[in-house]
Amino acid sequence: MLEYNEILPKKVILLNNEPYEVLDAHVFRKQQRKPVNQTKLRHLVTGKVTEQAFHVSEKVAEADLSTKQIKYLYTRVVGSLPAGRQEHWFCAEQNPAERFTLPEQTVGLGGKFLKPNTVVEGLVFDDPSNEKPGKIISLRIPIKVELAVKEAPPAVKGNTAQGGTKLIVLETGATVNAPLFINEGDVVRINTETGEYTERVDKR
Repeated sequence: MLEYNEILPKKVILLNNEPYEVLDAHVFRKQQRKPVNQTKLRHLVTGKVTEQAFHVSEKVAEADLSTKQIKYLYTRVVGSLPAGRQEHWFCAEQNPAERFTLPEQTVGLGGKFLKPNTVVEGLVFDDPSNEKPGKIISLRIPIKVELAVKEAPPAVKGNTAQGGTKLIVLETGATVNAPLFINEGDVVRINTETGEYTERVDKR
């Protein structure tokens, strides 16, 4: 159990038997009243962000989480674009026959930077009120990945209107803004948390 002032960012807590990640926490005292911990929480299944205040007398349970190594296989679109939803297919690292899909909110922004057969860590929530096996509620994707540039339009001299950047397509199909000197075939490093280009690793 966590005391009110131990509910800190990156902790995963249980509210009504649902897992929430603490995004922000601020302990303050209103005039002569007792301290309050004002938090911002993200539901790890739905992705919805809510605000919650915890008082001195309150305690919450820390969620029972485990990890599982899984392998990314491919993504396919179900339905017609642009309304179609994406299905992300994975399998157990050591058992290709054990295949399953994860929704977009579970995979997160970093999913579009995953190459087939990439092994990632799945965060598993074991619901204390449920006897079923734990459910993967989020992925831990490496913060930095290196990907080849599939398409890069040629740089146009004097093109500074976009701050000296252009839109490139990576080998996974994801698009990012990159400096004008980036060419097709280059290998670049991407921050999967922000979805941004960070540097060129290797020239074509």
